[in-house]
Amino acid sequence: MQGPRGTTRDPRGITLHVRLTTGPRSRMLARCRSSTRSRTATMHRRAVPLIAADKNQRRSPTRRARHGGRPSRAAALQLRDRILEVATELFLTEGYGSTSIEAVAGRAGISKRTFYHRFDDKAALFAAVVHRIIEQIRPPPGVPLLEGATLQEILRRLAGLILRAALSPQAIALHRLITAESARFPNLVRAVYDEGWAQEATALIGDLLSRELPDPRLTVELRSFAAAQFLHMVVALPQRRIMGLGAPMTPAELAAWADDAVNLFLNGCRGLSRASSRQKR
Repeated sequence: MQGPRGTTRDPRGITLHVRLTTGPRSRMLARCRSSTRSRTATMHRRAVPLIAADKNQRRSPTRRARHGGRPSRAAALQLRDRILEVATELFLTEGYGSTSIEAVAGRAGISKRTFYHRFDDKAALFAAVVHRIIEQIRPPPGVPLLEGATLQEILRRLAGLILRAALSPQAIALHRLITAESARFPNLVRAVYDEGWAQEATALIGDLLSRELPDPRLTVELRSFAAAQFLHMVVALPQRRIMGLGAPMTPAELAAWADDAVNLFLNGCRGLSRASSRQKR
């Protein structure tokens, strides 16, 4: 028997039109409707926090995990430094010809694709390694290169800085590499020369001579020649000795060598200006 028509609202906010009935059948239908409404309400309560959590996760940048894409600048610099550190060790121990891109990538824990995103080829990698070595053996930025009361004191201090850099383990290892493999790979010498450290030192010493020895007979060409000779005088023999052509010099011997090189250089510069004057006559 059908009863009067009525309305009710389920948890989803939908208005339902039902007939009020009596009897066993109506009670069974009522229980089914009640069970359905209960299950719907339960599903609704469970879905709400999940949806809210998903929204919060999308909105919060701190919860977003980074998968792929470009690394941060700090991470990129750290990766490049790791590649160069591995490449430096391999180049200086195994040699240029025996070092492969595969070996560098494998030891650095990267793919070849990642490597080629940062370096064009092995020659570019070696140039970056040379630059890194030279930057590491340079005096720190805060250390003044030209300091002293007299020209002799300034040159003596500069000679000490040059020796410290040229005789460092990395500089000697690089020199060995260039000497051993430059015949097969001529571009190795170019990679070192292009760094410009020798040109910078020559220009620095030439400007120093121009300021401290204002002699018009010391032309720009003569000052540049004298500066190149100074670098050779200071470095050549101590470098050969540490590479095995004789016993390496002790600190006391190196100090005496620097003093003698500076004295000979200054006397030679003064004689050079007099010789140049005699030639012009």
